[in-house]
Amino acid sequence: MSVAVIVTNSEGKVLLLDHVLRPGSGWGIPGGIINPGEQPEDAAARELREETGLEINALRMVRVRTIGPHVEIIFRGRCEDHGKVMSREIRSLGWFGADAMPEDMSAVQRSIVEQLLADEV
Repeated sequence: MSVAVIVTNSEGKVLLLDHVLRPGSGWGIPGGIINPGEQPEDAAARELREETGLEINALRMVRVRTIGPHVEIIFRGRCEDHGKVMSREIRSLGWFGADAMPEDMSAVQRSIVEQLLADEV
């Protein structure tokens, strides 16, 4: 079981990370595996902190999806700091508008971000 976090800032831009371990394009939303005994919201905050140094505000669960036998819990939250790469698993990070996400980002990740950002309008 894992978590993912769609993080936006006051400009409405979304935080994307270029992950080393993600096949194809590494660009996608922050996230990772839930540790045994860890609550999903704690895992979401921890993963974001470990990968970027950011502390999340207004964290809330927005979706649960399955990928084969795997379950992913998706959260939304806000950050006002820029963050920085804090993990060897991350090549770089950036804040992107919904219409300016990396072209080679996976279609699934792009779709999730676009849908959840549209739900906020």
